[in-house]
Amino acid sequence: QVQLVESGGGLVQPGGSLRLSCVASGFSSDYYAIGWFRQAPGKEREGVACFSSAHSRTYYADSVKGRFTISMDNAGNTVFLTMNNLKPEDTAVYYCATDYTGWGTGQQSFLASVYFHSWGQGTQVTVSE
Repeated sequence: QVQLVESGGGLVQPGGSLRLSCVASGFSSDYYAIGWFRQAPGKEREGVACFSSAHSRTYYADSVKGRFTISMDNAGNTVFLTMNNLKPEDTAVYYCATDYTGWGTGQQSFLASVYFHSWGQGTQVTVSE
């Protein structure tokens, strides 16, 4: 069973940076996708970034392109989300997720929470003066 543990959230001023980490264990396949999602109060959960081991591709939501970067460590068990130039609208609980089942359904599925079935507990990111 896959287990995911996130860390690195906190309070940061607009324009600042944070790096989130997610330690993953229990992968059973060479092909996997692991993503970051976020959910703000009163809003639906949205996909932020995803790493796919197939061709080592990454996918980003338009709202974070150029500001956020998803990466994996060399051991392949920790995924990072480096967030730069943070804005108040980035405030949310951030989750990492895996156990992806959307292979072959199109690139949009890498940012669709319905295709991810193992989730971490989340870490709060607050961007405020």
